[in-house]
Amino acid sequence: MPTAISGTNGVLQSYDFQVLTTGFSYTFAAGTTTLIANPAGTLATGTITMPASPADGMIITIESTQQITALTVQGNTGQSLVGGTITMRANQPESFIYRLTDTTWYPFAGATNSQIVPGTAQNSTSGTSIDFTGIPSWVRRITVMFNGVSMNGSSGMLVQIGAGSIVTSGYTSVTVSATSTNTVTSFSTTNGFGIQSGTASENTIGRMVITNISGNVWISDHLFNRSGWSVTGAGNLSLSGALDRVRITSFNGTDTFDAGSINILYE
Repeated sequence: MPTAISGTNGVLQSYDFQVLTTGFSYTFAAGTTTLIANPAGTLATGTITMPASPADGMIITIESTQQITALTVQGNTGQSLVGGTITMRANQPESFIYRLTDTTWYPFAGATNSQIVPGTAQNSTSGTSIDFTGIPSWVRRITVMFNGVSMNGSSGMLVQIGAGSIVTSGYTSVTVSATSTNTVTSFSTTNGFGIQSGTASENTIGRMVITNISGNVWISDHLFNRSGWSVTGAGNLSLSGALDRVRITSFNGTDTFDAGSINILYE
């Protein structure tokens, strides 16, 4: 609808209502200041382009009834936009204001690159590895959560990361287990961020946090309860590109999962 002035309701802003699907591309038409997206469910990706000839101080607002995990917001021809790829949370509007002097859109309200996004929990009841892929390039911290996870062997578990493919070497990682009676064991590994195990089918509960310190360098730390043992450790790895995947597997690559579930959060 066009912008109108109502004697009863004041200024009525123009808006567009769209039922979007993943991978969509949408450009704001002249005079439209608000987009209401109504997808059927969570969308993985999409691109929104600002209008071609905005006025100084123009505000564009975007809202979605469902999460858009990696939404690329960009200026039109000759325009810049501060931000870029964001995670659009359901029913949380994102707004940008245009500054004509430098032809740039600036985040105005809501727009942020650091929202916590949950993955989809996966049952760790079979198989030798569990993968989480499609992690956006703007992510700077990933939390890997274990709920009652166990394997059928005692080699220990690994969390591996990658850029395009999983990296299986070059890690610096140490993990230590201790009990209340001061029994302590440890091991180090170079093929992943290690989580020490003891015997087959011991339940592991807790989390590992993997944080980007600079460039493509990532550091990890973890804290777990493994059937009464306290398990801690840390490590680091330098990737060749932007992290986009995480894998949980066993140290020897052949032990299989037999209980529990695993999920991630990223921000």
